[in-house]
Amino acid sequence: MRGVVFDGKRAEVVDDLVVRDPGPGEVLVAVSAAGLCHSDLSVVDGTIPFPAPVVLGHEGAGVVEAVGAGVAHVAPGDHVALSTLANCGTCADCDRGRPTMCRRAIGRPGRPFTRAGRPVFQFASNSAFAERTVVKAVQAVWIPQDVPLTSAALIGCGVLTGVGAVLNRARVDRGESVVVIGTGGIGLNVLQGARIAGAGRTVAVDANPAKESVARRFGATDFLASADGVRDLLPTGADHVFECVGRVELIRQAIDLLDRHGQAVLLGVPPATAEASFLVSSLYLDKSILGCRYGSSRPQRDIALYAALYREGRLLLDELVTRTYPVEDFEKAATDAEAGRVARAVLTF
Repeated sequence: MRGVVFDGKRAEVVDDLVVRDPGPGEVLVAVSAAGLCHSDLSVVDGTIPFPAPVVLGHEGAGVVEAVGAGVAHVAPGDHVALSTLANCGTCADCDRGRPTMCRRAIGRPGRPFTRAGRPVFQFASNSAFAERTVVKAVQAVWIPQDVPLTSAALIGCGVLTGVGAVLNRARVDRGESVVVIGTGGIGLNVLQGARIAGAGRTVAVDANPAKESVARRFGATDFLASADGVRDLLPTGADHVFECVGRVELIRQAIDLLDRHGQAVLLGVPPATAEASFLVSSLYLDKSILGCRYGSSRPQRDIALYAALYREGRLLLDELVTRTYPVEDFEKAATDAEAGRVARAVLTF
């Protein structure tokens, strides 16, 4: 079968992948569509260290082909959106409703694929850039069949991370001010999360002026090419600032833009060894810096919620899909994503 494999030096589309059958508590999914996220590209450029060879992709949707013993919430023929969170469901963090903190879900890549008889790693417990993949049952979330799979694919990472950061982590309240630095796929979902939460003034910041119209469509009330102008709009600072790029100088700006009791939420991914500096005194008056993993999400709950909001017309998914590409055009999709020509490129099988 086809898939995108990174061998440690380059990513290429291959046609000789094999995936094993699902075991107990697992689901085999025929992937229909998969979003190309910058995290996939970060594996290729080394920003995210990961063992190779590995099948890339972590944001997908498809149709259940088979289930292992003990799986009852989905059946063959069901449409599912895939999450990357292979949490155990039994540890203290899972029991507290914090599956993103499950230690068994982090740093233990499996190898359900083979190529020429040799095992191949699975990225983010998902590997959606393959015609078929095997995931833990908890990662396969049932969705209605009237949600297009090319749109549903984006729920599993970009929407969970961006909207979840607003609703679950920052808990933005009605009327509060929001600044979003970076309006790529994650930033756009932060913007619409703020809109859904009922935020007040919502300022999008992006150096690319061509992104203004889509940022406003997703919920921005103002658009700036530089964070230097935020204080002109919010003289006392913002209640919430979301850094969605992953550059240390922008993290510093996010902290400096906070109002009293403000929160800087870090969503961008800088290199693993990057360090950011700030004035300690700037955090007094109850300001906070918040890390956020995967939107502090509970995927079985949140994906169902976001699918419902989409069906009500409150959550934009179709509008996130700038362009679809057959998986054979992965290189073109990656080039367009790196150049900022697409909010989300979606690979199809």
